[in-house]
Amino acid sequence: QVQLVESGGGLVQAGGSLRLSCAASRSIFSIYVMGWYRQAPGKERELVATITSFGGTNYADSVKGRFTISRDNAKNTVYLQMNSLKAEDTAVYYCKAGVSIWGQGTQVTVSS
Repeated sequence: QVQLVESGGGLVQAGGSLRLSCAASRSIFSIYVMGWYRQAPGKERELVATITSFGGTNYADSVKGRFTISRDNAKNTVYLQMNSLKAEDTAVYYCKAGVSIWGQGTQVTVSS
């Protein structure tokens, strides 16, 4: 079973940028959908963005135009470029492979 490790989180001021990475322990070429989700304190986990093996993408309305998801199958890595960050983007961000494989999460904190 593939294992996922997220990195790139941290503290950033509002308006700033971060790039999250999700490194998989084996090839993700055959995994149709990879995604990023987030969970803020006291809230349910929510979809941020997904990408298919053909490069098709889907974004939550709240991040459209600010976040970009991409995948590098050769490096077994999925990325989330986050620009124009807002305080409400503060959350733990999780990578997901397929329907049920999750990473441990990485904290993103945006100060206003």
